[in-house]
Amino acid sequence: MTDRPLLTVDSWTDTRDTLHRWLQIVGKIRMVSTPHVNHWWNVTLHVTPRGLGTGSQVHGDAIFDIEFDFTAHLLVIRHSDGAERRLPLVPMTVAEFSAGLFELLAELNLHPRIHGAPNEVELAIPFAEDTKHCSYAPDAAHAFWRQLVDADRALSRFRAEFTGKVSPVHFFWGAMDLAVKRFSGREAPEHPGGAPNCPHEVMIEGYSHEISSAGFWPGGGREGAYYSYAYPSPAGFAEAQVPDGAYWDDTLGEFLLPYEAVRASADPDALVHAFLTATYNAAAALAEWESITQNA
Repeated sequence: MTDRPLLTVDSWTDTRDTLHRWLQIVGKIRMVSTPHVNHWWNVTLHVTPRGLGTGSQVHGDAIFDIEFDFTAHLLVIRHSDGAERRLPLVPMTVAEFSAGLFELLAELNLHPRIHGAPNEVELAIPFAEDTKHCSYAPDAAHAFWRQLVDADRALSRFRAEFTGKVSPVHFFWGAMDLAVKRFSGREAPEHPGGAPNCPHEVMIEGYSHEISSAGFWPGGGREGAYYSYAYPSPAGFAEAQVPDGAYWDDTLGEFLLPYEAVRASADPDALVHAFLTATYNAAAALAEWESITQNA
């Protein structure tokens, strides 16, 4: 697992678009099967030793979980009564995946009711009607999971150094990114929204307080990228000094560190940590967080 995988963004577009929607279906099941937590932290998925999973979800006086296993290429549903169901991850339409998943859930007497269309994508075809997205390349899915394992290690180390309010390291299925957020403790201006097919109140809740956010997603570079931004973005943030290979992207309004630069580095872990630390320190200093919280 120490070798970082080569996965160019352009090489798995069809699989990524299909998988994105599969992940959203499972994420929406988690959203309706867990109590609401501030900033939508209850809806996220988490990196596991096999793939991405929901963790425990509530069903009456029992619990269940759902996990994408990107090693055996299975979707696994486990119930606390000992029952288990599996759905092979193979090329199939989003409609077929959705029907298969809900059939298996029903066999376990699980009947979650979700909003049946994707969020944060331009083409929001209802899941039950989506026969357009139907690709699954096992090698690409496995390589993406390995990127997430790499990022989860880096972001978890970075998270542990902060003594203030900080999110878990978790996977947001809306934007398909692994993220961690540090908070100043102050409220933020109302977020303007703008994410496609995403209710405005979702963004308002997610960005209700000042943050320095960092993460990894399969975009922003030839092989994906680490990113870092602040909301609200303080004056002068774009001019902050960052490690070689990283840069400010005016269009996205955030710093990027392409994954290919990380793979090519003599010390990838040190480069990622330097990027995360430099961008946070700049955001915190410019926004005068020092009197509120601290970087341990």
